[in-house]
Amino acid sequence: MDVEDRNSPCDVASDRCGELGVHLNTDDDEDNEVPGQKTFKDEEAGVSPDLKWLEELYEEDDSDMDGDGDLAVAAVNGKKRSYAETARMFKLRRNLDQLDCFHQQKEHDVLKAREELKLCRQNIESLVEQRDKLEKDIERQRAEDNSVAVFRLRAQHKNLCQKLQSDEELEGHISTRLKQQEMELSEVEVELGRFSSLRQEVQEEEQVFQVLKNQKASTRLQQERKASQNLQLKMQHLRDKQAAMLRKEEAECQKKIEEGQARRKIAAKYLKETIKRMHQREAEKEQENRELLEKRIQAVKSLKSNIAATQESLRVHQSRAKANTQRKEQRQRQLRESLQAQGINSIKHMYQQKQLEELKRKQEEFEDRQKSKRVEIVAKILQEEKLVKNRKRHQARLPKPTTTDKFPSLGRAREKLLSYLDPSPPSATEESATIQLRQFSDSSSSSSASSDVEDLGETMHQEVDDQSLADSLAEPEFSGLWDQNYKMLLNEKTTLVQTEVKQEEPAVASGKLSIPPKKVHGKELKGPPFISKPEVILFKDFEVGKMYKKKIVLTNISYITNHCKLLGVSAHLKDFISINFEPPGSLSTGMSCDMQAVFQPMINEDLEGEVQFASAVGPFSVPVRCTIKRCDLEVDSQFIDFGSHVVGQTISWTITLTNKGALATLFSLDTCLSPETSHVQMASQDSAITCQETSTTSVDQSSSVSLGTGELQPKQENQELSEALQQEHSESEASATGPERIPETCVSPDVDAQMDQSHSDYDDIRLGDVKEGEIGPFESIQLEVVFTPTIPGEAKLDFHIKFSDLTSKPIPIQVRGVAVSVPVWVVQPSIDLKICMFDRLYQDSIMVQSRASTALKLTFEVCPEMRKHMEILPKMGFIQPQSGFNAQLKFLPRSSLSKDAKKLFDKDTGVLEVPLTVQVAGQVKPVHFTVQAVVTSSNLQFEPTEVDFGICSIYQLVKSSVRLTNLSLLPQDFGFLGVPEFIEVQPNDGFGTLLPQETLEIDLIFSANKAKEYNFQLSCRSGINRDFLLSCRAVGVRPPLELSHSLVQFGATAVGDHSTAILYLINHQNNHKQSKQPVPPVVKGTVAPVAPRLFSFTLPKDSDISITPSAGRLLPGERCLVQVMFRPRLLDQDIREEALRLLHRAKMLREKELERNRYAEQETKKEVPVETGKGKKASVVPKTSTVSDSPNTDQLTEPPNPADIQPGSEQYEEARASLLYSFTQRYSEYTIPCFVSDGDPPEEDRQAQPPWSPFNTLYLKLQCPAVQPPLVVISNNGQNVIDFHQVAVGEKVIKRFTVQNISKESLDLRSSVLDICGPFSLLNALRCLRPGGKQTLVLAFSPSLEKKYCETLEVRSQKMSLEMTVCGEGVVPAVTSSHPGGLLDFGYVLEKESTSHVLKLQNSSAVAVGFRVLLASLCPSQPQGGADRVAFLLSSYTDSQVQPTVGTQNCSGLSVFSVVPVEGSIGPGQNQDITVTFQPDHPAVNYSDRLTIELMNKSKVCVVDLKGAASSHNMYLFGGDRLTVPIESLLPPLITGQPPLTESEVMEKPTIPVLVTLRASYSAGVITPAVRELQVGCISSTQPSKKSGEFYWDSAAALQQHGFSVEPTKGTVETGHRRTLTVTWTPHCGYKPYEVVQTCVPLTLKGDETNVYRVTLLALVSTTTD
Repeated sequence: MDVEDRNSPCDVASDRCGELGVHLNTDDDEDNEVPGQKTFKDEEAGVSPDLKWLEELYEEDDSDMDGDGDLAVAAVNGKKRSYAETARMFKLRRNLDQLDCFHQQKEHDVLKAREELKLCRQNIESLVEQRDKLEKDIERQRAEDNSVAVFRLRAQHKNLCQKLQSDEELEGHISTRLKQQEMELSEVEVELGRFSSLRQEVQEEEQVFQVLKNQKASTRLQQERKASQNLQLKMQHLRDKQAAMLRKEEAECQKKIEEGQARRKIAAKYLKETIKRMHQREAEKEQENRELLEKRIQAVKSLKSNIAATQESLRVHQSRAKANTQRKEQRQRQLRESLQAQGINSIKHMYQQKQLEELKRKQEEFEDRQKSKRVEIVAKILQEEKLVKNRKRHQARLPKPTTTDKFPSLGRAREKLLSYLDPSPPSATEESATIQLRQFSDSSSSSSASSDVEDLGETMHQEVDDQSLADSLAEPEFSGLWDQNYKMLLNEKTTLVQTEVKQEEPAVASGKLSIPPKKVHGKELKGPPFISKPEVILFKDFEVGKMYKKKIVLTNISYITNHCKLLGVSAHLKDFISINFEPPGSLSTGMSCDMQAVFQPMINEDLEGEVQFASAVGPFSVPVRCTIKRCDLEVDSQFIDFGSHVVGQTISWTITLTNKGALATLFSLDTCLSPETSHVQMASQDSAITCQETSTTSVDQSSSVSLGTGELQPKQENQELSEALQQEHSESEASATGPERIPETCVSPDVDAQMDQSHSDYDDIRLGDVKEGEIGPFESIQLEVVFTPTIPGEAKLDFHIKFSDLTSKPIPIQVRGVAVSVPVWVVQPSIDLKICMFDRLYQDSIMVQSRASTALKLTFEVCPEMRKHMEILPKMGFIQPQSGFNAQLKFLPRSSLSKDAKKLFDKDTGVLEVPLTVQVAGQVKPVHFTVQAVVTSSNLQFEPTEVDFGICSIYQLVKSSVRLTNLSLLPQDFGFLGVPEFIEVQPNDGFGTLLPQETLEIDLIFSANKAKEYNFQLSCRSGINRDFLLSCRAVGVRPPLELSHSLVQFGATAVGDHSTAILYLINHQNNHKQSKQPVPPVVKGTVAPVAPRLFSFTLPKDSDISITPSAGRLLPGERCLVQVMFRPRLLDQDIREEALRLLHRAKMLREKELERNRYAEQETKKEVPVETGKGKKASVVPKTSTVSDSPNTDQLTEPPNPADIQPGSEQYEEARASLLYSFTQRYSEYTIPCFVSDGDPPEEDRQAQPPWSPFNTLYLKLQCPAVQPPLVVISNNGQNVIDFHQVAVGEKVIKRFTVQNISKESLDLRSSVLDICGPFSLLNALRCLRPGGKQTLVLAFSPSLEKKYCETLEVRSQKMSLEMTVCGEGVVPAVTSSHPGGLLDFGYVLEKESTSHVLKLQNSSAVAVGFRVLLASLCPSQPQGGADRVAFLLSSYTDSQVQPTVGTQNCSGLSVFSVVPVEGSIGPGQNQDITVTFQPDHPAVNYSDRLTIELMNKSKVCVVDLKGAASSHNMYLFGGDRLTVPIESLLPPLITGQPPLTESEVMEKPTIPVLVTLRASYSAGVITPAVRELQVGCISSTQPSKKSGEFYWDSAAALQQHGFSVEPTKGTVETGHRRTLTVTWTPHCGYKPYEVVQTCVPLTLKGDETNVYRVTLLALVSTTTD
């Protein structure tokens, strides 16, 4: 084809397709000149950028030097193809594909529009029917005069008409659109026809292009093969080169190996000599060890003798202590009897004695602790002073303000502290150093000193804080806003009041309004808009009748110009306070206004309230407080300790009584006890101040003790004591008065002790001259106490300061003093060295004090028996007047102490009491003191003394225990040193501390590292470097099998979960290596053979452990995987016991309920006689109650039998759930032996027991902790098995189970993956469960095969996996139908009438089976009137057997065949009837459908083809050839194009054409006549007017001329029956072959109407066999 021929249709196509939206890009030039081609290329380059790959292809082709592979070489005409032609070919193909796609789209649009038009017309028909029905209803209601119904129906009719009109409009629109789309489709088809020649041309060019492409590919393949051959040659050359290099390297390596062997021979020679020398040294060392061992054995023997002696002494000591205890109890009993005989409360007296001793002991401890703290504080202060001095040197050049002015409170705090520590005033340098120290204490780490200072007294810091608050105020920027007299107010403690008010501002009780924060000019304002100065209007110490005035300044502190308005004062203050306030108007920020408050008190009571104001920002208020005059009394010290003084001296102490209140009162000193002592509050003993011996003047203490600020220290103990006394002496009046008597009991020890003393104590301590008087407001009075000791001993005095003011409580004062007679004394007359060990040195100091005014000579004497063991240095010395002397006591007890000092030392108890004396020159009576000690040994004892571990596997650990006993009375540290690597000592790696007489069990864990005999000693060293030896021996063996792990530590496993560990059992023996282990003496001389080994794990009974495999056989060199599973569970016995406990608790609750009911009945019985006054009714009640209670009590007394509680019962499951919810944790350890045989059983008898050796046994230790499960199943009775039982194959059954989170944490649940090809599936997703939350899981079971299924579903969380066993069985359903399938013909039915047929289904399987009935016409998966009908239309339909699956349907849209029921379930062994109804609505002969009965598993029971015909008359003719398509057209008949009918044609009834073709067969010269049959039938109807029909042939005689015969020619047909008409054709003698005989004869059917069928008979002879 030329270029011009190709271009002409392309131009037209481009013009045409431009209208349709499809563009065909072709050449625009009509000539084949070269310039035209260049222009085309340029255009294509700009238009089609997607053809770049083609350009690359051409570039590769141009770069190729071979001309055969060029794509531009064409096979046609031998011309070279250009790039433009190739691009044109691809573009044409693309445009043609677009045109085809466009054609398909148009076809789809036309089909869619036709379907929409059909649906619209069906909807219009239904609306027309509804409209007609509504019109009939309107007429009927109008006839019945039902106006309401008429109006309602008219409204419906109007609405329906509107819908009908809209649908008709829609139909017109759809019809127009359909015509337009059909026209467009026809245009596209025309275009496709016009481009058919172009399509053929493109196909030819594509074929040529494909040939060229194949040629190019083959050429490239040849080139690649050549390149690969060259590459293989290069690789072969490289391999040869590498092989040569390897041979060279092997030669060099062989040479090095030979040199190394020569060097090793030389080294082996010298190594043998070295090993020989080492053996000699080891032999010498072993000899030395043997000698040392003999020495140690001798030491152990001597130690045993010493231990025996010590034990005997301890027994004697214990018996002596027991005897002393008995004597002490006897003395107490005698004292109690004597006190009771005198009429004294013995219990109280003894308790007071104990309290006095305890108080004295605590006081001594406190003094010692106070002294030590003083020393520590002074040391820390000196250290910090040095630190401050160093800092001052480094910071001397830096200017800084004076710390004294900045922090004056710190200086005062230091003075307070030093006044406690040292009575002398501090120097100026120390003050400055202390101030600087305090300045840097916040940032430094030396905060311990400040904490110690705080411990000395809290009241000192309170005063320091009060004063530092005033002094640390920063200077304001505007001095006019500040009151210059604030220091005066601070002195009056108004600052404290203001601070309290500031703290109480947010509270409601303060009366101050809560103001929410507001924003003004972008700034947030918090608090009130105005502040007052002072912040609290305080009227302190007022008197009734006087007038008080106070000026208040209000300052605006808000961010805007504000104003304030007086609202008033509190309601209860209006009678006493008046406010003089002039509104100042608008005030800028920082401006102030004045206000005057006038207070006239009328009552003597405390008043509180507020003055309320309003401002532009919000309301605010100023608190008001008025206080009356009060007494505030306190003393500087409530406890006076004069210390020790010589008899005859006089010492005085001054107490300062201060009244800080504004009210005067009278006071008096009372030494008698009174009930008012119950209100006395004493300061703690920590604040007591010890008087110095040399002080004779009054000492002013800076800390004051205020009433009401402290409580008694032993308050809780004394309350317990008072309760005990109340129980023992309930008749006592003092204990019955309640809590008011408790404080009296608290002070009873001191008070009763004072009463028990002689009257001389009061003579030694007396009060001064001032015993009563008056103390005015803000005054102080000095009270003097004088101590004049007359006899040696302790003197006490307790008195109270009472006041006339009823609100002031009495202040108790305690005075103590001790009188001594001698001038020289030992401070500690009894020196207790506590518990001492033999051969250890102990030291202590002896403090001697002197009151004499001259120096004295001292001589220390030790008794002769103790001079070997005790010494005092120096033995002689001089003590200076009014000072002390220190001597050193050294005590070194030796083992001969019991022999040297038999009288002083008790050998049984170890108690040593040594009397010592101090001789004083010029003093006849020496000073005696005693040294006491308990001497004990330091021995440690092993039991047993030798440890034999026996035969131990090198793969296992063997533990043996020894008891280590401390025979000393002191705790001793011990440790095992030099422990070999093959043994381990526990606990704490062999180190620890043994308490006195304590026995500790030591675990020795031996693990043999080699198969040999072990003999060794363990050395235990005590804290005093004494060694104690323990001999050990063992035999190490190597078992034939080995476990990869001998210890398995399972993690915390929840009950119901499981943990798995993987081990390996390995047989290391092989044929080349024999076992060289030492064997025990019993089997010595034998060698372990290399043979297969049998093994067996033995599990303990009722354990939670399972091992797989538990037994087996291992060949040499093999290993076996062993799986150990720990699955904790609740024991059946525990569950039964819990069930019994729950039953018992329920029984107790029922008994309590019965008891409660019985008590209520008794109460009712008691109330009945009171109300009625008759006893008859009351007498009936007890009879009924006893009768009703008797069976219940008998029933409750029956004990439950544990055997009756079976697993799965309600009680069993409740008990199991209770145990799960209350489960805490459980830890168990198992040691599982693994027995290993010596080989296989003998060959003669394989069933015999194989030889086993106990030395080959392996042990596996398991540590199994079990915890509470966080997740439990609360449904299905708590069972973890979900059984679906039997389910039909293909059906789906759903079951649910619920889990609950019983832990205290949220759980993220997830599940394991079920078998994706299995029948089980989880239908819902898992979510996060909060504590106590529940979730229901939905499981589905849909079996596909007839078998049993079982799977495990794991519900996993962070802490456990809950396993659910899911099981079920698939059963194939056996369902049969009464109809075998195939064709079910309903025959002819009158239109709008129906006929039915019943199908019966029978279920012979053991499960219920679900079914459903499907009609092909109603199945959405099959097209209706779609592809099957189109295929039928396009095929030949001359054959009468061709029939579509879905035939003619009703015009109303309803299915012509209906089925009841559509779906259901058939029980096991039951039947189900299915009714099929045929109900046509118009005459047709091609009604058909397909009915399918299938089960839920998609299996089909039967498939029935339904067929039927409908007629408008009762007579019908059936048979003949098919003349029309067996499907009705969806389009209405075309009216246009038919010629107009004449009048005669209108009057005549149309005849129905029938074609009957008869084929006579010709075979072997014989012609067989052709026979056809027609059916004439009469339809039975439910209408009584229908009758039988008749038929007859017209002109039947004329048929014989053509060889046709009809039988019968006429007849009648009864209703519901058929008649057969037989048509026979026999050819005449002159019949010509291949001649067709045709004739026409009418057949008349008479029924309710007369119908004429025009039967055309067509006959011919056929030579083919049909």
